[in-house]
Amino acid sequence: MAITLRQFEIFIAVAETTQVTKASKMMFLTQSAVSMALAELESQLGGPLFDRHGRSLLLNDRGRYLLPLAKKIAFQVKNIESLLIENKESVAGSLEIIASSSIGNYVLPYPIGLFMRMHPDVRINMLVANTQQAERLVAQGIMDLGFVEGSVTDEAVQRTPWFVDELRVIVSASHPLADQDVFRIPDDLEKTNWVLREEGSGTAEIFKTRLGNHAALLNVVTRMGHTEAIKKAVEAGVGASCLSELTICRETEHGWLKSLAIEGISTRRQLSIIQHRDKLSTRLMEEFLRFCGMMAECGLSREYLSTPHRLDELLQQAAGLAAGESRLE
Repeated sequence: MAITLRQFEIFIAVAETTQVTKASKMMFLTQSAVSMALAELESQLGGPLFDRHGRSLLLNDRGRYLLPLAKKIAFQVKNIESLLIENKESVAGSLEIIASSSIGNYVLPYPIGLFMRMHPDVRINMLVANTQQAERLVAQGIMDLGFVEGSVTDEAVQRTPWFVDELRVIVSASHPLADQDVFRIPDDLEKTNWVLREEGSGTAEIFKTRLGNHAALLNVVTRMGHTEAIKKAVEAGVGASCLSELTICRETEHGWLKSLAIEGISTRRQLSIIQHRDKLSTRLMEEFLRFCGMMAECGLSREYLSTPHRLDELLQQAAGLAAGESRLE
C-alpha cells in the first residue's frame, strides 16, 4: 500500500501535539482512526517514528528526519490545489491571516471589511496572537499571511516591511501633563504613577528598553493584561501609560485621552507582513497584498484609523487610481 497524504497530515499533527487525543481533535478524526493511520505509516516505513512516554508520543531520530520532508510535501500539495482551482478572472477564495494584538485589534478590521465588500466572493479569517505564534503558524503553512510588530527568525518565513508605528505616552484629559504636547525625560517620569502592560508585553518592554537607565524612575502602580483596560484606567486618572499610537486613535480624537510625543528617544517600531518563502501567490493573495501596500502608501494617519468612512474613501480612491493605471498599461 502506498503512503498517502492523509497519513503525512496525521503524522504531522501527532508530532506537533505529542498526543493522539489532541491530534484527533485537530484533524476532526476519531482517536482510533489516527492511531490506525499512524500504525500503517510506521509499518510501511519499516519501524517506529515515535518514542512512547506515557500518554505522550515524542519523535525519535527517524521521526525527526521525516517531519520536515512530510511538511514540505503537504505544503506543496496545498500550493498545487490553490494554483489549479483558482479562477483567474475574479478575486475569490478564502484567506487565513494572523496578526499581533495591536494590528489585529486596531488596524486590520476596517480594511478587511472594505476589501471583502469590494470582492464579495472573498472570505478572510483572522486570528489575533503574538508575533511568535504568527511566525510559527506561517512557517507551518497553516496561515497564509502574518502581520507582526516584532522580528522573525525562522528561515522559512519571509518578512516585508509594512509601515512604522510609534509609541506615545497617554494621560487623562485632567492630568497635570495634559497641558503639554511633549513628554520630557527624566523630569516628567517623576510626576506621575504608571499603568503598564503585564511583564513580557512587547509594548511595555520596548518602552522600558528605550528609557534605559531612566526606567528606574517608573512608579508602576498597576499592571493590566489588555490595552482596553489600560486606556480605561488612564482615563479614570489612575496614572499615565505608554501605548501604540494605533491603539489610541478614537480616544484622542474625542479628547478622552491626551497623547504626548516622547522627547529625546526613538519610540518607532517597524510593522511587517510575513509569509512562507515557498508559498505560491494566488490572485487573492496578490490583490490583498497590493491593497495592504496602498494602506502603507496612504500613511494610515490617525484620522483614517479612527473613522471608518474616511478610510473607505481613501482606499477606494487609491484602488480606483490603481485600476485605471492597470487599464492604461
